[in-house]
Amino acid sequence: MKNSKKALKAAAFIAAVTLTAGISLPAQRGPISVSPLSAYAEEAGTEGKTGVFSYTKYSDHAVIEHCDMSAESAEIPESIDGVPVTEIGIYAFQMSSIKSVTIPDTVKEIGHWAFANCDGLTSVTIPDSVEKVGIRAFENCKSLKTIEFPDHIIEWNAKVFEGTPWIAAQREASPLVVVNGALLDGDKCKGDVNLSPDIKYIASGAFQRNMDITSVVVPSSVTVLRDNVFFYCTSLTSIELNGVTEIGSMAMDGCTKLTDLKLSGKLTKIDDMAFSDTTSQATITFYGSKEKWDKVTKPEDDPFLKNAKMVFDESHADPVEELAGDLNSDGEFNVSDLVLVQKWLLGDKSAELKNWKAADYTKDEILDIFDLVLMRKAIIQK
Repeated sequence: MKNSKKALKAAAFIAAVTLTAGISLPAQRGPISVSPLSAYAEEAGTEGKTGVFSYTKYSDHAVIEHCDMSAESAEIPESIDGVPVTEIGIYAFQMSSIKSVTIPDTVKEIGHWAFANCDGLTSVTIPDSVEKVGIRAFENCKSLKTIEFPDHIIEWNAKVFEGTPWIAAQREASPLVVVNGALLDGDKCKGDVNLSPDIKYIASGAFQRNMDITSVVVPSSVTVLRDNVFFYCTSLTSIELNGVTEIGSMAMDGCTKLTDLKLSGKLTKIDDMAFSDTTSQATITFYGSKEKWDKVTKPEDDPFLKNAKMVFDESHADPVEELAGDLNSDGEFNVSDLVLVQKWLLGDKSAELKNWKAADYTKDEILDIFDLVLMRKAIIQK
């Protein structure tokens, strides 16, 4: 869509409000009302059609804009007229009859609502090339039970799999839905939540409108608190952000009982709308000096910040966090740890595991061959 490169800030804000209210945008394929994920420079593209797809081709990439609504299967091409297909556009497959789709490993972005309301879609493989997945991209795919994920963390927007059998099954298995170090969903969490240092990323809107959580500790492994993460968590009284350097738009919007907020001394930016509709009076503990706090980019007239009692704690030290795979507790995860667990599994009595839980990759409180396989995979990926 030519207009997709020119989304206005006001329209993006309206879309964000719509998102946090939990309402899908209309199903029409007209002018979009939310900024696209793509960071490509603005350029007039050429529209065309190939097979069941309509597309827009630019000088260095192509975007799949629309799929024939009656198509039940589709194989997205790797390239069109010599340029790679790198993006599945906003609404591209929305409400179509698609039951199976093949996404090539040239695709970097899956747009907002790209596959929303595709009732017949049963499975999908997201290739390793994908870097970003848009807002509610697979929302209400009522048959979607199987998903193959990339091995790396990608940028997940809010509620990507809302209303699918897959997310329902994951929530049933655990209140925290985590994929390869990315926390996608915390909808079923209750009470005090202490996130594991294995979590490196929290998706936008991961806890939004969860009215059962009362406190959250975010480990220093998470450096960005993205948009809407705690939107209208109205029972949330305490948040600790040990390593967060940036706080996104509406991240704590509507947290009306928030009275205890602890912020990392590494913090550099707070979005102007981070605390919209948060009216409580809080104690904010900043793990650094007042001079450092004054250098943080933040809204000058935000009521929540202005009314807060500030405490500056320069003596605070981040808690020591367990390093996955570090069995010998030397502060590193390397081949020596892999050899150590191999020896232990083979019954070698000289194999001393100083921290066996660091190798419990399956999180089942048992150290076995399945953990060894995952350790080997982690070593290869380093």
